[in-house]
Amino acid sequence: MSTETSTRSTSPAQGPTARQRAGALLSNNGALVGLVVVCVAMFIATPNFLTSRNLLNVGVQASVVAILGFGLTYVIIAAGIDLSVGSVAALSAVASGWIVASGIPGVLGLVLGPLIGMLAGAVSGLAVAYGKLPSFIATLAMLSIARGLTLVISEGRPISMPPAISWLGSDLGPVPVPVLVMLVMFAITAFVLNRTVFGRSLYALGGNAEAARLSGLPVRKLTAAVFALSGLFAGIAGMVLAGRLSSAQPQAAVGYELDAIAAVVIGGASLAGGQGRATGTLIGALVLAVIRNGLNLLNVSSFWQQVVIGLVIAVAVGIDVLRRRTG
Repeated sequence: MSTETSTRSTSPAQGPTARQRAGALLSNNGALVGLVVVCVAMFIATPNFLTSRNLLNVGVQASVVAILGFGLTYVIIAAGIDLSVGSVAALSAVASGWIVASGIPGVLGLVLGPLIGMLAGAVSGLAVAYGKLPSFIATLAMLSIARGLTLVISEGRPISMPPAISWLGSDLGPVPVPVLVMLVMFAITAFVLNRTVFGRSLYALGGNAEAARLSGLPVRKLTAAVFALSGLFAGIAGMVLAGRLSSAQPQAAVGYELDAIAAVVIGGASLAGGQGRATGTLIGALVLAVIRNGLNLLNVSSFWQQVVIGLVIAVAVGIDVLRRRTG
């Protein structure tokens, strides 16, 4: 009786293929790749794009949307949405300008503006966390309330800003102050999300709220906190915008909430929650600013610019959906 032994040759575990590595690179750095592609395309279309003066202008154009986006990043990571940031930004600036016009020192007005934004965000957060309102509805209501209060306070007229606030629209050496504020807000957001327990808790909350609750995380307090942070960042963005305009405009920042949400999504955040990075949001805001700036240099109508931005948003959301389906 003979026994046959069959030998199997075992090959060592192979690492990821070049195609898989390229796919992972695009998945993790798609926004950066997109920014580089857009910059190259704009440079080919108009050589004036890559001048130092124009690039600083792009940074200034991106600053307000990026700051709003950083605040929204906290909310979206926690699986929420905040539609009120544009109106809250306008309310913060107008209320601050009105307070200063009544005799309060300008420096105090500079501090009160962001605090007013944080208060508005906290109201939305409490409505979501404890009132059980969907974040879409709560912030849509705040959008209307904040814009209405802005018009009531200002009586529909611009309010001049004192030097303590208007300096936010000036330059500090060769660098515009709005760009510096944007970079500071970026550094704070990156630190909070990557280096703090609060930041890690937000990812857990957005990934699975029930699991986060069962693991002992204060889900309601975290939810209220992210909306308060979003309001705070909106208030800062409003002050920067008022500094750029040298006045608080009651109709300022209309539609900015859509650009801010687009910047976060383009940067790789998932509207389903649990994903998002400060770096991605910054790159997303720069992508939008580069597209608008380049199209302006090419004398493209603002109407067509809206079409292009809408297509960019649709592609970014589509990529997010595909990533979650195949992930």
